[in-house]
Amino acid sequence: MTDTSKPGLEGVAQAAKAAGARGLPPVHLWNPPHCGEIDIRIRKDGVWFHEGAPIGREALVRLFSTVLRLDPDGYHLVTPVEKMKITVEDAPFIATRVDRVGEALVFQTNVGDEVEAGPENVIRVEIDPATGEPRPYVHVRRGLEALIARPVFYELAEMAVLEGDTWSVTSNGAVFPIAPPGAAPA
Repeated sequence: MTDTSKPGLEGVAQAAKAAGARGLPPVHLWNPPHCGEIDIRIRKDGVWFHEGAPIGREALVRLFSTVLRLDPDGYHLVTPVEKMKITVEDAPFIATRVDRVGEALVFQTNVGDEVEAGPENVIRVEIDPATGEPRPYVHVRRGLEALIARPVFYELAEMAVLEGDTWSVTSNGAVFPIAPPGAAPA
């Protein structure tokens, strides 16, 4: 049996490994006590940092991503025995690829998630009021989103069709506007 009682980064890693052996851990069912904050930050570009240094081990980032949860007070790494708040500058993940598979748009994230856009995994686009630039996102799981990388958004723009005065894409029967009315998608 794995000891999940170690505090901090090592304890989170051990608990995630133990739970991850069976697929994504049920972090939405865990209600451990809040143990404070841990110096982990996910930058806007999807790079994870611990104590100011990038986490260079991709496998460790993927492991931590499996125990990430969004609560009303922010993002936390959650195990059965502890809950530690982290900083996320924008979205915790980046959608790095999209493929049309039948009627579905299938996204890949920088942490290995694969998600089909549809009624439960929506695509939304915010427009930055200062720059007018689009900030597109896709829902990944339980409130966690991926920022759609610019090259991937360009691919979506190529797939978009004009419906009325709005450019949209469809996936699994859902229609997602990707540009404001009257604007080009990218």
